[in-house]
Amino acid sequence: MLTYPIEIKHIYIACGYTDMRKSIDGLAAYVQQEYGLNPADRSLFLFCGRRCDRFKALYWDGDGYVLMYKRLEEGRYQWPRSQEEARLITAQQFRWLMEGLRIEQKTALAEVKPKRIA
Repeated sequence: MLTYPIEIKHIYIACGYTDMRKSIDGLAAYVQQEYGLNPADRSLFLFCGRRCDRFKALYWDGDGYVLMYKRLEEGRYQWPRSQEEARLITAQQFRWLMEGLRIEQKTALAEVKPKRIA
């Protein structure tokens, strides 16, 4: 049963192009075979096709898979195309992606650890 808030351990983005005709079983097999990751480990897996105006997300909620699909009416996602890998991204990078931005923001402040006070 999908409960709110859902527990997401990691967010992975499949860089490059994914065949958007794939169903739940096809995407789960793709995650396991291509990336060597467990699709049922409570991670969110994101996939995008060539058009960049829609994406699919796969998530295991404990008793089954949830497949989410979003299509933009206008605009395109800035999906990373340079690598054929599943890349681990942060929640902030996921928000940027959903806002139409690149996941790598040059002007964003990086998270740092506080300095030790003597």
